[in-house]
Amino acid sequence: MEYDIRDIGLAPYGHEKIEWVRDHMPLLRSLEERFEKEKPFEGVKVSLSVHLEAKTAYLCKVMAAGGAQMSVTGSNILSTQDDICAALVEDGISVFAYHDATDEEYFRHLERCLEVKPNIIIDDGCDLVTLIHNKRPDLAEEVWGGCEETTTGIIRLRALDKAGLLMFPMMAVNDADMKHLFDNRYGTGQSTWDAIMRNTNLIVAGKTVVVAGYGWVSRGIAMRAASLGANVIVTEIDPVKAIEAKMDGFTVMKMDDAAPLGDIFCTATGCVKSINTDHMMTMKNGAILTNSGHFNCEVDMEGLYKLAVSHHERRHNVEGFILPNGREVDVIADGRLVNIAGADGHPAEIMDMSFAVQLYGAMYIMEHRNELPKHLLKIPEEIDKKIASDRLAAWGIEIDTLTDEQSEYLNSWKL
Repeated sequence: MEYDIRDIGLAPYGHEKIEWVRDHMPLLRSLEERFEKEKPFEGVKVSLSVHLEAKTAYLCKVMAAGGAQMSVTGSNILSTQDDICAALVEDGISVFAYHDATDEEYFRHLERCLEVKPNIIIDDGCDLVTLIHNKRPDLAEEVWGGCEETTTGIIRLRALDKAGLLMFPMMAVNDADMKHLFDNRYGTGQSTWDAIMRNTNLIVAGKTVVVAGYGWVSRGIAMRAASLGANVIVTEIDPVKAIEAKMDGFTVMKMDDAAPLGDIFCTATGCVKSINTDHMMTMKNGAILTNSGHFNCEVDMEGLYKLAVSHHERRHNVEGFILPNGREVDVIADGRLVNIAGADGHPAEIMDMSFAVQLYGAMYIMEHRNELPKHLLKIPEEIDKKIASDRLAAWGIEIDTLTDEQSEYLNSWKL
């Protein structure tokens, strides 16, 4: 077994974290018990690039319990936790990742993760898939398909698919109801504010929070900001979503107008330069910039480093930038995915549902690999329904079912 991690001696701390989330992830726990008996992934090679923290580690262990040969790396240099990497290696899983890697080390780890010549890709941000298409097309023949976890990755895959360049089928895990309706909204909503409050130790109540975008992630961030007592402004490019934000009780305006008003900014658009240097020059002294999108380009960090007269660490994970006008803006986690680069990411119960979609998606690929087209594909509705039913059962909740009369009524054109 090959690996490249910081310190195997950290494994005991990682095992504690993994055991904690296992206790709070009943869907994955039930799949682990089933997989240990059935070995559905026996002989299947899986390359995984997801934020390497405890919940992801448990996903890896569940797939390994099912017989998969796992090759694992991270999807963000600041979200990788070294004790988690050590615990996985101690459990016999190949890991190529460590916290705060350089860009060169990060991409080297991606390449090493692919050396297994995977049959299935589990991606978060589409880095593994992009690497295969750009640099290692020779691996595509071995790949039956893959699953993409997040909005940014889906955006990249749609572009690949639209161009007719996608070399194997990819399942749009992020678009499944049991992922985006809960993970994106409730998971990111809670974990984003956990990160902001943990890293700043400042109050949210009474502040003006500017949220860029109003997709499912932004809805969660805005909702939680309002519940914490903030005045929330939303910026949008989509008129329909702008109306939703307005009717949800938020102020809607252009970022040009919001920039001078905000105390805390959070981007979640999946697009580059949602906050640019022109915006920064109009901000209040001490404005706090964060990003809950996948890549650190939504806040123009490259432009900020060039613009700033100087920059310095204000506190752990918070960098202050002195602008030419003498004002200072503070950035959490270098503009990277704040909820996981600045905290522990989504709650375990949320990722239980999201990773269940990943697992069922991977099984679907394996079972239908000879018939799936080389396109970006939806997660089948029956998978969503199965996961939802199992989650309700884990909570001890029963719901109604249609009577024969009701079913006939809903399926008849004669009302």
